[in-house]
Amino acid sequence: MSRAQVDDVLTVDHLVRRFGDLVAVDDVSFRIAPGETYGLLGPNGAGKTTAISMIAGLLRADGGSVTVAGHAMAPDAVEPKRHLGLVPQDLAIYPELTAKENLRFFGKLQGLRGAELTQRVQEVLDLIGLADRAKDRAKEYSGGMKRRLNIGVGLLHKPELLILDEPTVGVDPQSRNSILESVEALSVEGMAVLYTTHYMEEAERLCDRIGIIDSGRLAAEGTRDELIQLTGGTDTIRLGGSGDLTAAAARLREHPGVEQVDADRAGLTLTVRDAPTLVAALVGVATDSGVRLADVEITRPDLESVFLHVTGKALRN
Repeated sequence: MSRAQVDDVLTVDHLVRRFGDLVAVDDVSFRIAPGETYGLLGPNGAGKTTAISMIAGLLRADGGSVTVAGHAMAPDAVEPKRHLGLVPQDLAIYPELTAKENLRFFGKLQGLRGAELTQRVQEVLDLIGLADRAKDRAKEYSGGMKRRLNIGVGLLHKPELLILDEPTVGVDPQSRNSILESVEALSVEGMAVLYTTHYMEEAERLCDRIGIIDSGRLAAEGTRDELIQLTGGTDTIRLGGSGDLTAAAARLREHPGVEQVDADRAGLTLTVRDAPTLVAALVGVATDSGVRLADVEITRPDLESVFLHVTGKALRN
């Protein structure tokens, strides 16, 4: 779908926020369409939480603008906040209340009443996988279950935009997977999602488009494949083995799709386009050239590679 064919749920234009001499968010711009999951990927301290605090109207921007569902956002603006749900890093639930009581309480704050509230609470409990624990107090939940309840609170009023700030931090792998499955279901319902994370694999799994943020600036933006192309889009095949490596290297350099071949004492390293479709043929060329293969390894570029390419440092630094 063309970006020009939809009305974006969120528009962020040249957003700036300073804290004294520190520029925490530096000229950040991006847009999110209905049904799209957009990821802000970057390390801790990159400016993700500051950016979403301005987007949600919790913090005033020093420059730029935010529009949610066609309404200008500001700390004192009411209308744009009706269209978004915010799930912060810190839990915003009452531990002494059950899941159902928490959801009913927050649902009433959001203007839901009667049968509509009852129905929506049940729908959210099913979505976040807590229907069977609905009558248990939140304090009895695991960390992951509390996180899922936190997400449920943000979903109750069916916002057009849901903001999730590092929702899987500190949870066990099983709960993390449940949270990711819940988020995956949201875009199917047409909800726009802004998802911040420093986990590369989460961004790759969930996000239609990704903005790489570092030191307050948006260093790159696009789909996963578009971002991979920034690195050159090439794969590496390592053919470990022995034999006539020089002759094999010469033949392999002539094969379509092979851009570079380097030989050393332990084998051959090939730079290629689309390794999975080439590897069988290249193994055949190598063995026909007298190479006795011991192992074959394929390395494909990922978002870690992209982050290193556009920022000059590893994502997890």
